[in-house]
Amino acid sequence: MSKKQKYASEQQPKQEFIFQKKNYMFMFIGIAFIALGFILMSGGGSDDPNVFNPDIYNFRRIRLAPTLVLIGLGIEVYAILLNPHKKKS
Repeated sequence: MSKKQKYASEQQPKQEFIFQKKNYMFMFIGIAFIALGFILMSGGGSDDPNVFNPDIYNFRRIRLAPTLVLIGLGIEVYAILLNPHKKKS
């Protein structure tokens, strides 16, 4: 019985994480882009609801911030699909 247990314990696969350090670095960069995009989108409101503030439609909130969020999402997809075990030939 002890020989069977010995062989079974030797043949167990080594457990490792699905993602490697490179994947997590790209994920962190993607999250930073997304967070920066949402931070740039915030603000621009008015204290008085009867007064319209045209700053809500400026370049930063309409073009730059959503572009940063989309770039961040693209980086996240790349980080998930990246295979760090792939050998260069």
